[in-house]
Amino acid sequence: MSEAPTTAGCFITFEGGEGAGKSTQIARLATWLRTGADGPREVVTTREPGGSPRAERIRGAVLSGIAKPYGPFAEALLFAAARLDHLATLIRPGLARGAIVLCDRFSDSTRAYQGAAGGVDAETLAALERVVVGATRPDLTLILDLPPEIGLARARRRDRAQGPDRFEAEALSFHQRLRAAFLAIAAAEPARCVVIDAQDAPDAVAQAIRAAVASRLPHLVRDHSDAA
Repeated sequence: MSEAPTTAGCFITFEGGEGAGKSTQIARLATWLRTGADGPREVVTTREPGGSPRAERIRGAVLSGIAKPYGPFAEALLFAAARLDHLATLIRPGLARGAIVLCDRFSDSTRAYQGAAGGVDAETLAALERVVVGATRPDLTLILDLPPEIGLARARRRDRAQGPDRFEAEALSFHQRLRAAFLAIAAAEPARCVVIDAQDAPDAVAQAIRAAVASRLPHLVRDHSDAA
């Protein structure tokens, strides 16, 4: 893999099932990447669905379950609409000015949730992805993997006050299909994807993520005092 100049924007996505710790690990990686030997560096953290005002409104609607009666394809269309706005207003401008963009979920989640787990045809989702995402593909995707039973238990503890959202409330078999889908994506695209064992303690997971970034995107950590 050729190395990009240090001024080039870089797009890193985090994927995985419910309760995998993506938000925690994105925050940790962002803090680590923001400081290099040559001074502060811009790191943008964002999420899907969401990341822009219009996309956040779509997120609220979908996670409330309002679109569930219309089926997984309708949800995929709503996620695509949110992604269009997110890309146009935050991700692409950030990359254009040379920022590192860290995103909690991206198009792989649509493949897994609405595709493998929801039953939407893979070719249909691929066509939708080509139209919406175009050339803005992640440079690196970190898939935080753990058994769904553990992830759901973590999510329940985290969301005890508000209860499960649209997807957390699905049956265990749905979440098992999700895990299999993410692992299949990683196996099909090994140059882009790295699977991280998310069962470990948060410090160990953060260290594994740093090692993956250092290995796959060395230009981001070449000037970092703690490159592993």
